[in-house]
Amino acid sequence: MSSHGRSSQIENVQTELLSDNWYVLRKFTYDLIKRNGERQPQSREVYDRGNGATILLYNRPKKTVLLINQFRMPTYVNGNPTGMLLETCAGLLDDDSPEDCIRKEAIEETGFAVGQVEKLFECYMSPGSVTEIVHFFAAEYDESQRANAGGGVEDEDIDVLEVPFTDALAMIKDGRIKDGKTIMLLQYAQLQGWLA
Repeated sequence: MSSHGRSSQIENVQTELLSDNWYVLRKFTYDLIKRNGERQPQSREVYDRGNGATILLYNRPKKTVLLINQFRMPTYVNGNPTGMLLETCAGLLDDDSPEDCIRKEAIEETGFAVGQVEKLFECYMSPGSVTEIVHFFAAEYDESQRANAGGGVEDEDIDVLEVPFTDALAMIKDGRIKDGKTIMLLQYAQLQGWLA
C-alpha cells in the first residue's frame, strides 16, 4: 500500500538557533514515530532564507530565451572554477507576492518589463536542508518591453544573454547550464512545445 497520503508523526520537537547572521539556520531535534510505532530520535539543520520566484523569458518568433550569468559563491566552493552560473532570472520574495517579485526581478536583472506572467508550478528546491519554495513562471518578451539594460542592483554584476532555445537545451547536455531551476524551466518549455 502506498504511504503517499501518510503524515509523519513527530514529537518532542526542540529548536536551537545556530545562526541569524544573514538568513536563519536552526537545529531541530525530535522523535520520528515510524509506521510500526517505533520511536527514532533525529536531528536536522534547517536553513530558512525565505521563498523565491524564477521566470523563463522566451521569444517565440526568434526562438530565444533570456538567461543571466552571475557569480555564485557556493558553486565556486563546490567545483565551479569561475563561480559563474547561467540561470533564469530569479529572486527572493521578501514581502512581495511571487508575481510582483518576478516582475521586479525581470526588470532589474534583464531590463525587460514583462506584462502577463504565467504561473507554472512551485516546488521545494532542496528539501533535505532548505525551507525555500520557488514559484516558477514564464512570460513572452520582445524588444518593445525593454525598460533598461538590466544587469541587477548595486551588489550584483549580471550579464544578460539572449540564447537560441536549441543552444540552451544543448548547454544542459554539455554541462554549461547546471542550475536546477533553469533546467526545469527549459525542459518545461520543451515539453510544451513553445519554441518548437
